[in-house]
Amino acid sequence: MSRRLPLVPENTEPLPSLKENQGMLAWVSSVDHKQIGLMYLMVTMVFFVVGGLEALLMRIQLSQPEFNFISPEVYNQLFTMHGTTMIFFVVMPFLIGVGVYLVPLMIGARDMAFPRLNALSFWLVVFGGILIYYSFLTQSGAPDMGWFAYSPLSEKPFSLNKGPTYWALGLLATGISSVASGLNNIVTILTMRTPGMTMRRIPLFVWMILVTSFLLIFVIPIIASAFAMMLLDRLLEATFFTPAHGGSAILWQHFFWGFGHPEVYILILPAFGIISEVIPVFSRKPIFGYEFVAGSTVAIGLLSLGVWAHHMFAVGLGDVTNLYFSLASMLIAIPTGVKVLNWVATMWGGKIIFATPMLFATAFIIEFVMGGITGVAIASVPIDWVVTDSYFIVAHFHYVLYGGSMFAIFAGVYYWFPKFTGRMMSETLGKWHFWLTIIGFNMTFFVQHFLGVMGMPRRIYTYQDFPYWGSMNLISTIGAVVLALSVLVFMWNVHVSRKRGKKAGNNPWDAWTLEWAAASPPAVHNFDLVPPVRGRRPLWDLAHPEQPDEPNAKVVD
Repeated sequence: MSRRLPLVPENTEPLPSLKENQGMLAWVSSVDHKQIGLMYLMVTMVFFVVGGLEALLMRIQLSQPEFNFISPEVYNQLFTMHGTTMIFFVVMPFLIGVGVYLVPLMIGARDMAFPRLNALSFWLVVFGGILIYYSFLTQSGAPDMGWFAYSPLSEKPFSLNKGPTYWALGLLATGISSVASGLNNIVTILTMRTPGMTMRRIPLFVWMILVTSFLLIFVIPIIASAFAMMLLDRLLEATFFTPAHGGSAILWQHFFWGFGHPEVYILILPAFGIISEVIPVFSRKPIFGYEFVAGSTVAIGLLSLGVWAHHMFAVGLGDVTNLYFSLASMLIAIPTGVKVLNWVATMWGGKIIFATPMLFATAFIIEFVMGGITGVAIASVPIDWVVTDSYFIVAHFHYVLYGGSMFAIFAGVYYWFPKFTGRMMSETLGKWHFWLTIIGFNMTFFVQHFLGVMGMPRRIYTYQDFPYWGSMNLISTIGAVVLALSVLVFMWNVHVSRKRGKKAGNNPWDAWTLEWAAASPPAVHNFDLVPPVRGRRPLWDLAHPEQPDEPNAKVVD
């Protein structure tokens, strides 16, 4: 007769409760992965507000033809800093921070493999952000060459424009942080799993973090090298990217997009992991096709390294080169589509609970698929030639990164907030946040597809009163205001729920992965006792010892 599985003691001695180390100095000097993870989230929230305000100012400027709300110089600085902030200081560190918090808990570990390196990674992000935003205080102002920093836009001498130099130095610091985080995650996942937690049993979020970490190690050195060469050009009069002195502007594009396209998957793979955790729990079913979801993640990671030049179809690389990168770009849609089909199949026939995390996860699938369809379209060279550098690309990019990454981030916050704080977020405010986000996001970016097809170029300060351009831009700006209101509702929900939210208990969602076995919030040492792992849903196995998650698993006496 089967019996309930015993708990497995952890190897480390229990340490003092996290509540005993809540002073400011304890946070600043902390090497605890949970405190560092929460600091990542808090810092990215600040940058999210700043980047959102920059976007709102740009949308106001574009709300009507030939408007003069801000100057062209300020506009160029704003769109450079908005793109840089959202990619390098919001989405990327937020997803890294969630991984820092959750990965040790999900695999039953005490902490990250290198706690001090973990702390260094966080503070390098803070330092990099401060350094870049300090450029606003210089006489020449912030960088004004776009987040892509194409040469010769970035080649003004340092004496005339210091902004690009601060930009390169700040992003170099964050690049070092990302490589260190990637190394830390890889070692932690490969060497610190609790007994029974094989690679075929780790949560899919951990799989996504693992593949993302390898991508960080492979591609961040590419852009770091480009930053170093850019600094040499600016400070020591080297000629790597300066066409006037024999350099190659195309070389910068190869370096930048050699990093930039895998970066898209660095930003989206952890989001896929969040969705892969949320949907099964709120569908009350195991994930459909675990092996396919994990395997397609590896395939995406490998394929992402070989598609960078589809951003360069208009450069003139030649038909053979364009054909290869077009085919490779379409090929990468296959493993991505596998994930979507697996999520839908998990929901199919499930007892779906439309709590706020599930609402955002469901909307993620719809919005991300829309972005993915336009991505396949612009992987075709003739279509890309028509819409490149137009607002069609702006719409596509935001459907992938906001409709994708940010929707998943919201789902993850609502899902794991009880674990972070011990309290539930308000479902009423959560649903207000969700519907305002849906309305505001689609109002802002859906019409931009049509603007792009009608010929409106991106990166412009103003535009003439062509038919429908003014009305569509006004709709987009109104949508941006609604989206800003949704963010205010979200932040108010976080603030109020952290102080007065309903107490959550250890596992309010009746979830299955190991982090829900820890206290909410977890103690410094994470677990007093680590549940045994004999399947992919250890907490379900613990509650149902007579029905093992894996059919061939043996019940341990």
